[in-house]
Amino acid sequence: VLNYMEQTRAQAAEQGYVSTLFGRRLYLPEIKARNAMRRQAAERAAINAPMQGTAADIIKKAMINVQAWIKSNPQYDVKMIMQVHDELVFEVNAEQADEIKTWVCDLMAQAATLDVTLLAEAGTGENWEQAH
Repeated sequence: VLNYMEQTRAQAAEQGYVSTLFGRRLYLPEIKARNAMRRQAAERAAINAPMQGTAADIIKKAMINVQAWIKSNPQYDVKMIMQVHDELVFEVNAEQADEIKTWVCDLMAQAATLDVTLLAEAGTGENWEQAH
């Protein structure tokens, strides 16, 4: 972890930005600031952004994949109604819930190919709290 942090700080200082695994960039104009507080804030952002940004990229890709599946499968009564961090919330026909859960989890797990396996889990309930 220390190696990652040091390499990321150095890369950010050299390039002026950091990138997610999918190439989205966060520019860090304060990375070379003379003011230590500003520079340290930019360094913290540089360390956090590639991981946090990659997670955001993955959930966005998952949303696109799931919505495309929903559109191409009109036999399912399902609507994606919101995203909360790394979760997607759906309204579904209760009789179709188990089958939809299987499809959605598979699609979400396939949103990115990484060195580690992506896992997606689903819960059901009358509301978001019950689904947990």
